Amino acid sequence: MAVTVKKAVLWRKEVENQPGALAAALGPLAQAGADLQVVMGYRLPGNENKAVIEVHPVANKKSKAAAEAAGLSPSSIATLAVEGDNKPGLGHAIATAIGEAGINMAFIVAQVVGRKYSAVFGFESEADANQAAALIRKAAPARKR
Repeated sequence: MAVTVKKAVLWRKEVENQPGALAAALGPLAQAGADLQVVMGYRLPGNENKAVIEVHPVANKKSKAAAEAAGLSPSSIATLAVEGDNKPGLGHAIATAIGEAGINMAFIVAQVVGRKYSAVFGFESEADANQAAALIRKAAPARKR
């Protein structure tokens, strides 16, 4: 599988950090039949009473209406969704390429399942995301087993 790099829009909501907050945010999306590929939830650093929920994709009208009803809105963070074949050292190769280009990442979440990986990268600007997309495409196939 070749690497795929796509722009992504995270839908985001700040919530009270309490049991059931994630379920409440996801409920309307589940009822709308949204097929989410990314769900992130985390407490805000320095404020343990607040948390953030982010999801992707929210693609069709029904899902968008459900997301809005749940209080989610599109994030302004330039984001890339990346998938491909996993290989030892690949994360390092991508991080090195991005770092050497002087691009700062706002965040990264990555996971390997079987022989495939998926990652979500956030950047400070669309220009950084565009430059990083090209670097990721170049770095990913360069690694050999």
